[in-house]
Amino acid sequence: MKRLLAACLAGLALLCALPARATEPAPKTLRYAFRIAETGFDPVRISDIYSRIITAHIFEALYSYDPLARPARIVPVVADGDPEVSPDFKTFTIRLRHGIYFADDPAFKGTRREVTAADFVYSFKRFADPATNAQGWSSFEEAGLLGLTELRERSLKTKTPFPYDTEVVGLRALDRYTLQLKTQEPRPRLVESLLAGNDLFGAVAREVVAFYGDKIMEHPVGTGPFVLKTWRRSSQMVLERNPDYRERHYEAQPAPDDAEAQAIYARLKGRRIPMIDRVVVDIIEETQPRWLSFLNGQHNFLERVPEDFITQAAPGGKLAPNLAKRGMHAVFTLSPDALLLGFNMEDPVVGGYTPDKVALRRAIGLAYDTGREIRLVRRGQALPAQSMVVPYTTGFDPAFKSEMGDVDPSRAKALLDLYGYTDKDGDGWRDLPDGRPLVLVKNTQADGQSRQLDEVWEKSLRAVGLRLEFKVQQWPENLKAAQAGRYQMWAVGSLASQPDGLGVLQRLYGPAAGTQNLPRFKNEAFDRLYDRMQALPDGPEREALFKEAKRLSIAYMPWKVLGHRIVTDIAGPGVVGFRRPLFWQDFWQFIDIDTPPPVH
Repeated sequence: MKRLLAACLAGLALLCALPARATEPAPKTLRYAFRIAETGFDPVRISDIYSRIITAHIFEALYSYDPLARPARIVPVVADGDPEVSPDFKTFTIRLRHGIYFADDPAFKGTRREVTAADFVYSFKRFADPATNAQGWSSFEEAGLLGLTELRERSLKTKTPFPYDTEVVGLRALDRYTLQLKTQEPRPRLVESLLAGNDLFGAVAREVVAFYGDKIMEHPVGTGPFVLKTWRRSSQMVLERNPDYRERHYEAQPAPDDAEAQAIYARLKGRRIPMIDRVVVDIIEETQPRWLSFLNGQHNFLERVPEDFITQAAPGGKLAPNLAKRGMHAVFTLSPDALLLGFNMEDPVVGGYTPDKVALRRAIGLAYDTGREIRLVRRGQALPAQSMVVPYTTGFDPAFKSEMGDVDPSRAKALLDLYGYTDKDGDGWRDLPDGRPLVLVKNTQADGQSRQLDEVWEKSLRAVGLRLEFKVQQWPENLKAAQAGRYQMWAVGSLASQPDGLGVLQRLYGPAAGTQNLPRFKNEAFDRLYDRMQALPDGPEREALFKEAKRLSIAYMPWKVLGHRIVTDIAGPGVVGFRRPLFWQDFWQFIDIDTPPPVH
């Protein structure tokens, strides 16, 4: 027994003498939730904001935005410096950085694949290919790249596959690292409208598209800082740091008087990005579970505090003391967005351009109690809107006032009476001028906030004698219906993707019908204004055209504009450096997560 005890003690002494093995630190993981499900990850086929947040961290455009600068500042990402622009704003020559590679993927068959100018030519041509049904085609069509629209029309006319190998004058790779774009008309803002901050226009490798075929929506392969590791549709997405991402460091130019941005920059300046290892995004459509998942620590970042809980999270515009004690940090941002209700202009009930149809839409707009929506549903987290043009963009005028911001049920009733929308059968509901029943149908979703909004809509329209019904579907299904013109009314949000206010007005541009222009609004006078604004440099003449365009949109009301949101985000304990992007979607690579030191 003594020998056994001695042996045990000797073994224990030897074990204690061994050097301690350090425990590997846990991966720095950002965990948060989307309130609406994604649709997929092929840049050419998506338009919803939630899918684009994912692709923005996988694909890189030629240019992006400084993460801290306000006003926004464009910086090169894949491009090697600023573009060379001809004096007439028709020729843009862009050189690419050497040594930028796509993430490793089976499509490359073990070869490390460098991005080239030809990849951007191919990626841009995918938007012109009729087979992709590209949501971003309207942007290229507006840019007027010489020969690209003609190539698309030839494919449509002959019903043959799009000829990717046919060179067009307006979109060429001059050599391996030099891209040149030529436009029919002057395009002073081509970089910000087509080339900057927009993951839709990042490089996609041709062999990846060929390799995955009709599964390309499930296999995004880009040059960005993150790669998609797992995807459970409408449930969860897991992304990890791209192990082959080039050496890139945190740089910014915050304004001297922006104390918050200066503090972030002082802490993160020069750090290699991305600074975190992993991102887990869940889909939680209901507001209460999303809020609780953050409070109980399942998530360490809350994007857009649900309006239902804003008084608990940030009463009086300040982070609640109990959350501050837990090391949380709130970021408040007036969003460059617009809350919109779209009317299908091809619908036999609410569509059309005759005075009676215009009067119906105007009456609906005047009847709706926007103030009630902002107070009760959004808990004060929005400002009433007077036009579609959003804050921080050219064309936005805080002094502009219009009918769009009015709530006036009496005027709504007078308009309806004047144009024959009266109760002809005595059932208490207004009928169409020809005596048929008038039934309005609003597409909607099943989440809690949508239900609250629908209650405000139903009560507002009932007060003026209009009967409203709802068609409940998931958001992606409503988007498909709207793009196909199979809806009557649907509410969406529009977030600016560039500092130029013309971007949101694309939602009224005739050639964009069925893509950005969901109401399918077609008006020659508006299209002429839009085309003129495309070619003009910024200045008083262009500002005057913005006013004309806004007045036309208000007169015909294909969109009822409701408000501009105030967004409150909360970073959990340890999350450092978050600042809400304005015109871009990527931010993961610009934050860090403090973790306790490893245990020895």
